[in-house]
Amino acid sequence: MKLSKNDFSGYIEAFLVENSKVNLISKNDEKFLWEKHIFDSLAIEKFFDKYGIRKKLLDIGTGGGFPSVPAAIAYPELEVYALDSIRKKLNAIDNIKSALNLKNLHTICERAEKLTDKYELVTSRAVASMKILAGYASCLLQSGGYFVAYKSIKAQEEINEALPILQKSGLKVEEIIEYNLPLEENHVRNLVVLKKY
Repeated sequence: MKLSKNDFSGYIEAFLVENSKVNLISKNDEKFLWEKHIFDSLAIEKFFDKYGIRKKLLDIGTGGGFPSVPAAIAYPELEVYALDSIRKKLNAIDNIKSALNLKNLHTICERAEKLTDKYELVTSRAVASMKILAGYASCLLQSGGYFVAYKSIKAQEEINEALPILQKSGLKVEEIIEYNLPLEENHVRNLVVLKKY
């Protein structure tokens, strides 16, 4: 999958319309929408390249729709569930979904701890620390499922803090995949891949 900024022009347009009504990302960040948010979301490709594409993905605390919406656009065969407790953000995502006719994107307005379904892949980006996320993700994962957390350069610190929770919740760190965002200053990001045993 090699998609460029041009492949997301319709999405960028629809996103900016919604962002003018609901604050999905800060106005200052709009000029970096591709580099900081869409490109970053698409790093899920690095996970799929190694572990294979899954059938269903649940994105916890999807907020403005990252990584859920770019993932749904890039992988039409993947059923993507965007979870957030803030209805107005999900309404904005539903409007983007309609504008782009995304049949594989579904929104769920609920708190993570209230969900009972199990998923084979759970993602989270810019939501909370690893020690908080681990508990939520573990309860939503099938046995053998993966939790992919988008983290900053401090990923290892967060993992160290979360170790007792990870052990208790049956999650094991498989690897940390490092990548860079296409920004002028060095912007290192990490996908922390955890498996539920």
